[in-house]
Amino acid sequence: MRYALSLAKRAQDNNEVPVGAVLVSQGALIAEGWNHPVASHDPTAHAEIMALRNGGRALNNYRLLDTTLYVTLEPCVMCAGAMVHSRISRLVFGASDGKTGAAGSLLDVPGHPGMNHRIEVTGGVLADECASQLSEFFRLRRAQKKALRQAQRENQSLSS
Repeated sequence: MRYALSLAKRAQDNNEVPVGAVLVSQGALIAEGWNHPVASHDPTAHAEIMALRNGGRALNNYRLLDTTLYVTLEPCVMCAGAMVHSRISRLVFGASDGKTGAAGSLLDVPGHPGMNHRIEVTGGVLADECASQLSEFFRLRRAQKKALRQAQRENQSLSS
């Protein structure tokens, strides 16, 4: 999870929501990913999707059997669905997401009885660190937007 946090920092350094993911097979790292939907103009470029894509390439198979995905934030519906389809065995996440979390908070896609594959889920691993990283990112983003609005108002006042 600590490595996933460092990948989340990579996303943050590129002004993306700081989420990182690593895919492990038999104790070895086989793939990684971090958020970059803004830079890539790709709404599916979430950390989890990138790690699953890279894992498929590494294993030369879209079925990622007997793998564990570690991610700093509880996955959204899209990512949780991709995990079910990829057949990962286990998901370990850091911070829960009460607004869009689809691994137990808002919905439970990996454990839904209608799914053709179930995933073992463990949440709350390094939760405080993962949540703090996200909170700080959004705090800074709000401050930047506030400063921008203030500057725009000042410019309008000067030009009036």
